[in-house]
Amino acid sequence: MRSAWPKVVVVGTFVLVLLVLLVSGATWTVQDWRYGEELAVQAGLHQNDLTAISEVDSAHGLTNQESRLALKQRLLVLDQTHYKEMSDTQTKQARLRDRLATADLRLSVLLAEDSAGGCSVSAGAGGVVHGAARARLVPAHAQRIIAITDTGDRGLIALQAYVSEVSAVR
Repeated sequence: MRSAWPKVVVVGTFVLVLLVLLVSGATWTVQDWRYGEELAVQAGLHQNDLTAISEVDSAHGLTNQESRLALKQRLLVLDQTHYKEMSDTQTKQARLRDRLATADLRLSVLLAEDSAGGCSVSAGAGGVVHGAARARLVPAHAQRIIAITDTGDRGLIALQAYVSEVSAVR
């Protein structure tokens, strides 16, 4: 007769292996649940971080947009001011040219005491004016002088507008 002892050892070993497998499976399942919960918490925290970053980014974009809009408005006001100054200056220059052309206005220059020789010197318009002697300019030369000052005035106005724009951007 054979002994039942080797069968018991085999069955016992089989039960022991089965028990180890069941415990290992249960342990894996419990670990899976724990880590699943931790991963879910981490995913929630990550989503919260992404939401906060998105909110900060959109607030920053809105601030940039507002500052660009304010700058555009300041530049628009500066452009309007520049245009008004230029048109006023051009109007003044045109009136001055018209008055010179119609002989309504004559330009004159102050003369040094000893340089009056050979020039038409007038004492003033319609009367005697005490002061330095003056010589009237030929209307064509007066128009050239007005054109030069007109160009200079435009350049100065453009320079002022540029300086205003640069200071507004800062």
